[in-house]
Amino acid sequence: MSDSSSDIIIIGAGIAGLAAGCYAQMNGYRTQIFELHNLPGGLCTSWEREGYIFDGCLYYLFGSGTGQPFHHLWEELGTIQDREFIHHDEFIRVKEPTGQTLIVYSNPDRLEQHLKRLSPIDCWLIEDLCDGIRGFTRFDMSLLYQKPKVLMGAGDWLRLGFKLLPFVGHLAKWGNISAQEFGAQFQDPFLRRAIPQMFAWKDIPLMVGMSLLAYSHNRNAGVPVGGSLAFARAIAQRYLNLGGKIHFSSQVERVLVKSDLSKQQAIGVRLYNNEECYAQRVIAACDGRGVLFNLLPDYAGDRIKRLYDGHLPTHSQIQVSLGVKRNLSHTPHWTTYLLDRPLLIAGEERHEINVKHYCYDPTLAPVGKSVLTVMLSTPYDYWQRIYGRSVYHTEQIQESGILIDQLEHFYPGIKGDIEFVDVATPLTYERYTGNWQGSNCGWLLTKKTLPLMIRGIPKTLPRLRNFYMIGQWVEPGGSVPIVAMSGRNIIQQICAEDKKQFVVTMP
Repeated sequence: MSDSSSDIIIIGAGIAGLAAGCYAQMNGYRTQIFELHNLPGGLCTSWEREGYIFDGCLYYLFGSGTGQPFHHLWEELGTIQDREFIHHDEFIRVKEPTGQTLIVYSNPDRLEQHLKRLSPIDCWLIEDLCDGIRGFTRFDMSLLYQKPKVLMGAGDWLRLGFKLLPFVGHLAKWGNISAQEFGAQFQDPFLRRAIPQMFAWKDIPLMVGMSLLAYSHNRNAGVPVGGSLAFARAIAQRYLNLGGKIHFSSQVERVLVKSDLSKQQAIGVRLYNNEECYAQRVIAACDGRGVLFNLLPDYAGDRIKRLYDGHLPTHSQIQVSLGVKRNLSHTPHWTTYLLDRPLLIAGEERHEINVKHYCYDPTLAPVGKSVLTVMLSTPYDYWQRIYGRSVYHTEQIQESGILIDQLEHFYPGIKGDIEFVDVATPLTYERYTGNWQGSNCGWLLTKKTLPLMIRGIPKTLPRLRNFYMIGQWVEPGGSVPIVAMSGRNIIQQICAEDKKQFVVTMP
């Protein structure tokens, strides 16, 4: 049973909601979180199946390096102390059927040498790419999120501009070209096909991919041992230790609003079991569309609603996870295989297959065995049309079978070693997290959404007081450190509204 009244109610126990709860408790606010699932973490999650742990989120984490950008955030949230991180010298490999392979080294010098061996004729493009990566090794991305933009005055903007000034050219140049567009400039036919896949999605702004390699080179983009759910549970425990309360399996039906003659303000929430809980403020750290169209259908203006009219890209995916009685640690941990003949998966032709194993983390599989995953973008509508019918499960089996047949070419004999098959579709993500179209990162980060990432999306609604939105739907890009900073920043904003000094404590 929840408390009848709190200072702040938070909807959603994902990373943003947990972070907001932690910082609110640090600053003396009484909070409680309502979560529709029975686990914390939201999209930052893993799931156990017959001794295998299948991970659905953290392929890398900005902030893993001591003294590096975002590291202080994880120290404050208590999830990085005594946690082991794996740092890969290779981010990914891209391999064509002939065996020719692009190895994406995080070290820009090593990457440059490798690329020039593959294609000496493209040396000027290669040098430009690697110089860009070197430049971003000095770029502190967290500067963009260290203070709520609504609180920034002229002096704050001036100081931020001064710190970003050395990178303005880099940001302008590499933020306006995607990996796909950059790859098209190469003369070598293999690199023209492989470069768009070097960051695992072709529409990524090159600036973002460069930053990822730069942070990997700095040892600031490690993979936390134990998987995503263990990482999220550490933040949840930090929140509970600070005196917060989490109510699992407690889905919010509506945000309660009180109307006076001159103002309207959020005063609490009603759950689907008809229980009502009250608070001075409400923070929505959940699906943005659900908030605007279901929890508060009468308060979102047309400008905010237009974000969800389909013109901004989202990312829905299918993840096929395999428990394999074979040790794959001697093979590259992440490879995109370019296909000579496309596969038809969920109604779309696929010209490459993205395969990842997790043998670098011994906690995710029994000794001598491996977790192997295939991740593909997929249209939400395809799965939504067949959901609830037997054909949905038949299609899951069929599509996973097609992929397993293809894996047999890459890992001969693998079919006979598979002990467990798990298929997560966009409907799976939607069912467990409530996210619109099963999107696993909110808005997909592309050239189109990059400006929104930098300037942000409004965190409040114009006709409603004491209500705030945080997380991936108001922070395009939706990465774990950015949504955690979103939770931190909203409490800074609330402290400023209450004329309180914002404070942090260490566990």
